[in-house]
Amino acid sequence: MRKILIANRGEIAVRVIRACRDLGLASVAVYSEVDRAALHVRLADEACYIGHSPASDSYLRIGAVIDAARRAGADAVHPGYGFLAESAEFAAACRDAGLTFIGPSPEAIAQLGSKTAARACARKAGVPVVEGSDTSFGIEATDAEVTLAASRLGYPVMIKAVAGGGGKGMRVAHDAAQLPAALRAARSEAQASFGEPAVYLERRLERPRHIEVQILADEHGTVVPFVERECSLQRRHQKVMEESPSTVVSATLRASLQHAATAVASAAGYSNAGTVEFLLDSNGRFAFLEMNTRLQVEHPVTEMVTGVDLVAWQIRVARGDRLDIDAAAVAVPRGHAIECRIYAEDADAGFVPSPGQLTTLRTPDGPGIRHDSGVDEGGRVPVFYDSMIAKLIAWGESRGQAVARLRRALREYRVGGVRTSIPFFLWLVDQPEFASAAFDTTYLDEVLHERAGEPFGEPDMSLEEVAMVAAALYHSGKRPSYDAEVSSGWKVRARAEGLRP
Repeated sequence: MRKILIANRGEIAVRVIRACRDLGLASVAVYSEVDRAALHVRLADEACYIGHSPASDSYLRIGAVIDAARRAGADAVHPGYGFLAESAEFAAACRDAGLTFIGPSPEAIAQLGSKTAARACARKAGVPVVEGSDTSFGIEATDAEVTLAASRLGYPVMIKAVAGGGGKGMRVAHDAAQLPAALRAARSEAQASFGEPAVYLERRLERPRHIEVQILADEHGTVVPFVERECSLQRRHQKVMEESPSTVVSATLRASLQHAATAVASAAGYSNAGTVEFLLDSNGRFAFLEMNTRLQVEHPVTEMVTGVDLVAWQIRVARGDRLDIDAAAVAVPRGHAIECRIYAEDADAGFVPSPGQLTTLRTPDGPGIRHDSGVDEGGRVPVFYDSMIAKLIAWGESRGQAVARLRRALREYRVGGVRTSIPFFLWLVDQPEFASAAFDTTYLDEVLHERAGEPFGEPDMSLEEVAMVAAALYHSGKRPSYDAEVSSGWKVRARAEGLRP
């Protein structure tokens, strides 16, 4: 393996490029029209244009990606996460083209990519699963058939897409009256997101924690489970903050979760990186939820508490290396790590995307801080893709130290040109439920519903906006008092009789 094409963009492409460089391998970026000057394109050793800006015309075109790999003379393809990362068809196309796919086999992706097939695999491995329907309901299934299955299962029920992940194609029905509308919405979103409208049902657990176990498996039968990640801070089933380890997982429970994750991966004949996800009830009982056949957005928190480069090991496993990781060492945490997903979005307006050019971008640094980004100052957050600017990870010897460092880092950000989720995170880290880790998967939706319409903080101001305020004050001839505070950007509170930039 000499040259790797990265079939992705943004921060994950940058992350893989850096891993390639550490291993002495050449990297090839792919880009759409809007990404011509993107950071991942500039960092890679080579770059290939693959189509127009919409993902359907570029990053999701299997033929275009394979052709780019051939033209560049690549030996292997890393799918990153999102886009084609969990596509069995793409993995098979790479294999057919003589390219090493840096991920599991097409067969493993197909088996575990189907939620119902994955549940069957977990049962076969002796792992408890969340109670639900054993079969899926395609577009031909009637409302009456699904309602009958839901009544047998018991309300409330989760209606979930059979394919894909990331919280897409999920709806809750609290009773039979709500089920038809929830079913239509879940099917529509599943079709739009994954090209597959089939759904299945799960009994909704009351106030569960979402716990996941990272695994690495080589092609020689070795499976290594890592210390767990806590992913319960979610908004509309989308993770917004993750940490490792979980404050509610004991040493005994940790061992049980790791044993279950290993059993599922082994039963599927799995190789490379993957994540086994569980729901944990208030009594400490866990059940298998699903398995993601790719690297996760939140993988840096695992890297921070174990010291293992997961992306480098993905590449090494794909080229046939044996895992020689100290399994005992990575099964327990070394300190505590927390990750925030920093998005270009306006939290005060319902978390709507805020695409645009980053006129100012100053990122935090210092002890225990890691910043994974796919954009730099002057770059753009396009309207066509996920609006993530960066992942901010804070590590500490204790959770308290990690939280303090995270708060400090959030306050050091300076962002101009777009709205960001930073004010929301500054609000969140100051909530008592976060400080005590007394939250579950329902916490954020409930508290956000209660405070609907309340701002999370004063809006960020870029250097340009600060200059406009200063100019307005100067030309007004007034000398108002003001105070300036650095937090999530250049935040300036100007009291000038209503003067605004």
